[in-house]
Amino acid sequence: MRTDLFDYDLPKRYIAQRPAEPRDSSRLLVLDRASGRIEHRVFGEITGFLRAGDVLVANDSLVVPARLRGHKPTGGAVEIFLLRKRDEAGREWRCLARGRGLRVGARVRLEAAPIDAEIISEGAGGLREARFSVPIGGMLGELGELPLPPYINEYAGEEGRYQTVYSRAEGSVAAPTAGLHFTPELLQGLQAMGVAWETTTLHVGLDTFGPVTAEKVADHQIHREWAEMTAETAGAVNAAGEEGGSVYAVGTTSTRVLEYCATSAAGLDPYGSVGGETGVVPYTGEVDLFIYPGYRFRAVDALLTNFHLPRSSLLMLVSAFVGQAHSQDLDAGRRMLLRTYEVAKAEGYRFFSFGDAMLIV
Repeated sequence: MRTDLFDYDLPKRYIAQRPAEPRDSSRLLVLDRASGRIEHRVFGEITGFLRAGDVLVANDSLVVPARLRGHKPTGGAVEIFLLRKRDEAGREWRCLARGRGLRVGARVRLEAAPIDAEIISEGAGGLREARFSVPIGGMLGELGELPLPPYINEYAGEEGRYQTVYSRAEGSVAAPTAGLHFTPELLQGLQAMGVAWETTTLHVGLDTFGPVTAEKVADHQIHREWAEMTAETAGAVNAAGEEGGSVYAVGTTSTRVLEYCATSAAGLDPYGSVGGETGVVPYTGEVDLFIYPGYRFRAVDALLTNFHLPRSSLLMLVSAFVGQAHSQDLDAGRRMLLRTYEVAKAEGYRFFSFGDAMLIV
């Protein structure tokens, strides 16, 4: 399948520049993937689609203040975008660095504190590794800024609106945005209905949102991200399936963890034939599951997600999920999803991180 099949036109006016207030007042497009039927709702009405015994599984990763500003000894401005720690203390980091002349050996003085960073390796696309003069793992709150996506350039509100209300595990450089619509009151209401609420952790990297550049989808090299599925969450997910409940994944990141723990972590071939599954298993470590049309979902029954960027691996994952209801036509999910996106544009839905939501059942 060609990557350009996942392209679509999106004028800038559809890209949300600020979140809905309150969180659960965002719009909710509900897609029945078997019939193609579409409903237009408000997010707070999601309670009407869940029932006692169902389980919602969300990603509780917290976005860290990963954007650092500094300057070279010559005065040139530099921006360092932290991606991942290379050591436990946080002295060495994989990062993106923007500025002229940032070769190996270049030094940068941070603006927020008298701390230096030295570039110790460089790669394509601005990718670098940097060593700081002191460990900064516990200092990011004082040194850095919360990194909003580059397509959000008009928001000046509280940084906390780019965090979910249930985030707790520091490590992401981008928000798991499907969860931004939940309020504490909505979560309490769902739990009062008998809907279980469970969390996994996947620390989101920038590659999650980047376009797939390979000509053929299957040639794309998926990024690796750290994740955790606890025994408690795995047990709740498996119990829901055994007792007739549905598993609702809150976002594509939760979906990747659930499906990884139902396939690779359980010793199964993700793209092998379905059968012999034993549910999800607990897991802690890196995940590298690339889900695109042809994948057969083992753990997720319904998907809550936002509207995604053209050519992104996220759009491919959602296409695969929609297509699960049309097993004889691998391309049916992509076609239905892109038609649905055109409906969303015609109806004025807002796209991307601060945008509206989709519930796919």
